[in-house]
Amino acid sequence: MTVYPEIDMTEQHDEHEHRDDQGSYDLAVEEARPKVKQPPLYRVVLINDDYTPMEFVVDILESIFGMERTRATQVMLEVHTKGKGVCGVFNFEIAETKVAQVMSVAKQHQHPLLCTMEES
Repeated sequence: MTVYPEIDMTEQHDEHEHRDDQGSYDLAVEEARPKVKQPPLYRVVLINDDYTPMEFVVDILESIFGMERTRATQVMLEVHTKGKGVCGVFNFEIAETKVAQVMSVAKQHQHPLLCTMEES
């Protein structure tokens, strides 16, 4: 039978251990913080066409995107002159819903207005 020397464990500790008043060790434990990544954002974009009335586009921007009349008119003019305009930036689910709402209202009014979303 092999005899092993006794090891004194009272003197071994790491830098995270601290002795309290009674001489015993307390272990300092730091809780890991989760790394939270912001979800990607998406631009909702209206695409110009030659058939949808400008007033209808302004109404869409006011009713679905909650824009004031002056801002809605600015975005409508951007769509008209540049070919497309950004209606807002949202997380995926909200952007998807806004696109569906625009397309649904446009279809109900028999306008070919197109709305898309693109990653911001």
